[in-house]
Amino acid sequence: MRITSLAAAVAAVPLLAALAPPAAAVTARPPRVPVGTTAAWVVFDRQAGRFVAARNAHRKYRSASVVKILIAIDYLERRRSVPKADADLLKVMLRASDDDAASTLWDRGGKGQIIVRTARRLGLADTTPPPASKPGFWGYTSLSAYDVVRTYRYLLDRADARVRDLILGHLRRATPCGADGFDQTFGIPDAVPRPYAVKQGWSGFGTTPPTRCRDARALGAPVSWIAQRAAGSGVPDYGRPVLHTTGLVGPGERYVMAVLTAHPAGGTWSASVKRITDITRGLYRDVTS
Repeated sequence: MRITSLAAAVAAVPLLAALAPPAAAVTARPPRVPVGTTAAWVVFDRQAGRFVAARNAHRKYRSASVVKILIAIDYLERRRSVPKADADLLKVMLRASDDDAASTLWDRGGKGQIIVRTARRLGLADTTPPPASKPGFWGYTSLSAYDVVRTYRYLLDRADARVRDLILGHLRRATPCGADGFDQTFGIPDAVPRPYAVKQGWSGFGTTPPTRCRDARALGAPVSWIAQRAAGSGVPDYGRPVLHTTGLVGPGERYVMAVLTAHPAGGTWSASVKRITDITRGLYRDVTS
């Protein structure tokens, strides 16, 4: 199926997925968003059974590495068993956000077809494949904070136990450093007390981190080619770096949180990290106070 028809297929996701957006959910003191930064967030309180915070819930961002959760769901739900080699790919993709492992599974799963299948199954109305001109760029998948939270809720409430336990088990053990040498401890890991399960995303900051993480060499993974490209026609916020922090936080993983951000073109890694971490810290403070 051509990518041009994939978007139409995703558009056919049941309207129920878009109903009752958390627009009415507010925090008493919403975090300040710095000028030049575009931010969206959604927080769902599993104990209360309701959304407790939302901003730009359905605004689309390019996914960067957050899409790796969908790649893993699709892979696991289409197989009854996982060979050791593929188990290793899933582990490094989810824990260390390894791009080459993601590219292997993306190509094998049919590229954009992965997004069509998971969007239909999970009811992700805002999630679409990369543009037709960039079929190999899984990080150019478009998604929203609402859909990310919906994905975690699918894993917690509807997915088969073997799928849920494998994916969340790895996200609970996310490494401090990504396979490309970038520090993954921004946002939730720096702003929220343990325990947590996280999947981070970043794109548009070049191939060389300002300070290479200490454990990056131990991961044994080179800087991936995918990190070298941050712009493209039809991609949300092309030309701007994006930074996302998502996961399960709070005692008993009470909250499902997604914070997606796009930063000024040419913005530095350190400044962008500070912005998203400050937003996440304020958000967590507000929903737990």
